[in-house]
Amino acid sequence: MFAALLLAVSALAAPSGPTLLDRCREAAPDLRAEPLEAALAAWRHLSGDGLAARPRLAVIDYGLPSTVPRLWVFDLEQGRLLYRELVAHGRGSGEDLATVFSDVPGSFTSSLGAFVTGETYTGRNGYSLRLRGVEPERNRRAEERAIVVHGAAYVGEATARALGRLGRSHGCPAVRPEIARRVIDDLKDRAVLYAWHPSLRVSGPGV
Repeated sequence: MFAALLLAVSALAAPSGPTLLDRCREAAPDLRAEPLEAALAAWRHLSGDGLAARPRLAVIDYGLPSTVPRLWVFDLEQGRLLYRELVAHGRGSGEDLATVFSDVPGSFTSSLGAFVTGETYTGRNGYSLRLRGVEPERNRRAEERAIVVHGAAYVGEATARALGRLGRSHGCPAVRPEIARRVIDDLKDRAVLYAWHPSLRVSGPGV
């Protein structure tokens, strides 16, 4: 089923106009094809199953260093890019490049695959967004591990210049505090966040 959805997303533009994939590629030409196609396929799958309900999609390419913007947030209804931002990975995942991923509590690693967003709350990291992992072998313990989207002072260009990398989280996709509330409000309540890494080429789709 996943393969069929991916083929549908990758289809050539119909006579009536460009496909959703085409529009996202045009809006974010610097986002690699593999993570974008995998994320769109996951969003279609989860929407079809009734798990995702909003036309919002966040894509993280953990194959890129933390010092470059590697989070893209799309409004799929309009086919436009809302944000391209820096995002931190877990301290157990690596230094500037994330190379280790798991779903083990206490590992402080990032997890890969598709997440459905939940409600917002204010906790020790300020305004935050709950994430529900939907891939049993990759991220199903996200809620147990308190993996959420939140703002963090260690995410920003000044930190990247000083350390040669961003600061690192306990596994959460942390963003700049200045942008956190807006990103969270655009993604809350059953949108999709998809975290990709080149290692997924070997392990294949999980949704």
